[in-house]
Amino acid sequence: VQLQASGGGLVQAGGSLRLSCAASGSIFSISAMNWYRQAPEKQRELVAGTTRSGSTNYADSVKGRFTISRDNAKNTVYLQMNSLKPEDTAVYYCNADLIDFQNMVVAAYWGQGTQVTVSS
Repeated sequence: VQLQASGGGLVQAGGSLRLSCAASGSIFSISAMNWYRQAPEKQRELVAGTTRSGSTNYADSVKGRFTISRDNAKNTVYLQMNSLKPEDTAVYYCNADLIDFQNMVVAAYWGQGTQVTVSS
């Protein structure tokens, strides 16, 4: 099982980016899919999460600016980031709680991270 994140980059303050994360491999089912971020010298924090049924939750710092969504048929989660601020600069990681056919137990998987840099 592999999670592949993409879509990061350099953007000016006020701009937008869309991150994608696709899960692939021998997947039986995926429950929660989340986005985390980690800025230099800071702890990794949850940015947004979504359940299989579509329920969502957001960190207070991104509410109203970021939108998480998922395509269950494609095993993909997205993060639309609008009105970006310099303090959003971080490495963004996707995470999924899923069951693979080999182990048939829920386990957490992580993507490799994608850098988002917002210039002032």
